[in-house]
Amino acid sequence: MSDMITADLVDLDLSADTKEAAARALAERMVVQGRVTDLDGFLADVAAREAQMPTGLDGGIGIPHCRSEHVTEPTLAFGRSVDGVDFGAADGPADLVFLIAAPAGADDAHLTILSSLARQLMNAEFTDALRSVGDASAAAALIRGEEPTGAGGVSEDASVNASEGAEDSVAVSAAASAETATGSTDEGSDEPGRPFRIVAVTSCPTGIAHTYMAAESLENAGREAGVEVAVETQGSAGFTRLDPAVIEAADGVILAHDVPVREKDRFAGKPTVDTGVKAAINRPAELIGEVRGKAARGEVTAAGSAGATPVERGGGSGEGYGTKLRVWLMSGVSYMVPFVAAGGLLIALGFAIGGYEINKAPSVMDHFVWSQADSWAALLFQIGGVAFAFLVPVLAGYIAYGMADRPGLVPGFVGGSIALTINAGFLGGLAAGLISGAVVLAIQRVRIPAALRGIMPVVVIPLISSAVVGFLMFVVIGKPIASAQKAMTDWLSDLSGANAILLGALLGLMMCFDLGGPVNKVAYAFATAGIAVSDPSDSAMKIMAAVMAAGMVPPLAMALATTVRSKLFNAAERENGKAAWVLGASFISEGAIPFAAADPLRVIPSSMVGGAVTGALSMAFGATLRAPHGGIFVVPLIGNPLLYLVAIAAGVCVTTALVIVLKGLRKPAPGVAAPGPGGADPSASAPGAKQPVAA
Repeated sequence: MSDMITADLVDLDLSADTKEAAARALAERMVVQGRVTDLDGFLADVAAREAQMPTGLDGGIGIPHCRSEHVTEPTLAFGRSVDGVDFGAADGPADLVFLIAAPAGADDAHLTILSSLARQLMNAEFTDALRSVGDASAAAALIRGEEPTGAGGVSEDASVNASEGAEDSVAVSAAASAETATGSTDEGSDEPGRPFRIVAVTSCPTGIAHTYMAAESLENAGREAGVEVAVETQGSAGFTRLDPAVIEAADGVILAHDVPVREKDRFAGKPTVDTGVKAAINRPAELIGEVRGKAARGEVTAAGSAGATPVERGGGSGEGYGTKLRVWLMSGVSYMVPFVAAGGLLIALGFAIGGYEINKAPSVMDHFVWSQADSWAALLFQIGGVAFAFLVPVLAGYIAYGMADRPGLVPGFVGGSIALTINAGFLGGLAAGLISGAVVLAIQRVRIPAALRGIMPVVVIPLISSAVVGFLMFVVIGKPIASAQKAMTDWLSDLSGANAILLGALLGLMMCFDLGGPVNKVAYAFATAGIAVSDPSDSAMKIMAAVMAAGMVPPLAMALATTVRSKLFNAAERENGKAAWVLGASFISEGAIPFAAADPLRVIPSSMVGGAVTGALSMAFGATLRAPHGGIFVVPLIGNPLLYLVAIAAGVCVTTALVIVLKGLRKPAPGVAAPGPGGADPSASAPGAKQPVAA
């Protein structure tokens, strides 16, 4: 690690008060050393990684990190803050900040060393030494694993062996004490006289820091609990698979990940705790206790259910109910959206070809003429109608799936279908999904004989849960929900004037708040639910038009801003701006995410204002839309298309103007060169020179 950190990359008096300012202060040191070629571009990559998951850790540690094409060699910068910087850790601000920069194509040896450092951050002696070290040279030496010298040094005992753990792609903690191994039978173990055995996988989006810190934390907790823990770290340097014999002998599994686990089917059929990587860092003992409890109750993961992604998991262990509820609902919505897009566009094409009376055409099974356009229009419309019929069952089924995995699918789909039958609609689907998941989770908590465990996920759980959910939907809560759905539909149908404009503004704000995130999806699901019928009301089509128009504003505005005032954006953002034209025109709000991640305090509020303007104008102009997606490509299907385009253009102009004004107000940091004419990067003519710094 001797070339990764030097005294010039250490700031023992870090004065930044925000994580963005802290990252910038440390990154500027990297720029001066020639380790980073584009400051703003690199910070955009750091911010994008931070947006995926906060990098604050319990114990006062912040580890912002990323891979970036703007990094010339693996580099580590360290800052020590007196007041602390909030990196999102549960226990408060971080006073030790490590900025880890890895090139986009960093080799495995460098990444392994950085990963070894991440493990050492779980060592209290190491972090205590960093808090007491007296000068930058000693701090750099300590991090490099050398013996610091001089007045500001610390003892050799506190130094880090940077190469320790270089072969830790699979780390096994044979942690049972001699007393435990010879004198007791651990609860859940199959063999007398041996400790409980756990296999674990840790992985994070970047695979540099959290992956290895989680592994170290689980191993330490295993030693303290007298449990054998074997960890497979699926990091940037690749991974070495756990020996199949080790997996076979394990009594439980912990999957701590924020990206899909590779070859996850290997762990099916065992008691499993599936959670986020930070839970393994902050609460390893709880996870070990949870998996031992599942083993004692005989709860196992069904074979073949191992492919779930993070959004499909029902929330990590220890997360609050509100967080879990959001994840469950987003699971249902994310699976519903493709049915909305496919069905809605097919219906829209049917209307475009055959006119709005095509919904009264007879079944194409009884009447279809190959040479008649109306027959093809009817075919498209009827296929789209069938796809739309799946919306509520899919919503309910995958909400239940997000809560209870595969066993939740059957009662969820049954409950969603019942919601359609009793006209409970979208609200009924939400209720059915949540009830189905809760019923399955309750059944899974019941202790059952080992002989019956094999038929539980195939026969017993689907049978009992479907009967319970059906009873509740038909007899108990179905009618009240159907009444509420009807009341909401009637209210929407009666909207006019100022109320409709205010609703359009609100939906515009929601569409632009998180650019494809949960709030955006709620507004979109609300709009699509209104047109998911063969003959939607005029108000429902106005709402759909307002939602799509507002969702197009952020990427189009960012594209326009990078064109009009390119010097306010770095090279990477200008390139993203070119793609944003197409993404915005196609109603893909996520096209603005790179800009929002790099500068959220300017981009997101500006987008929300423009989205609100567009939503309000769309409602005021009375624009209608029968298609749930398509952007400018479905303009022929829009009622009042010219005014609809005016509404979009107005919002785009408002957002563009606000972004340009707000970015123009920021001031360069002292000693940093301002952008050259036309936005040219100063480093183009002076290698290693500092890049523009935003306030």
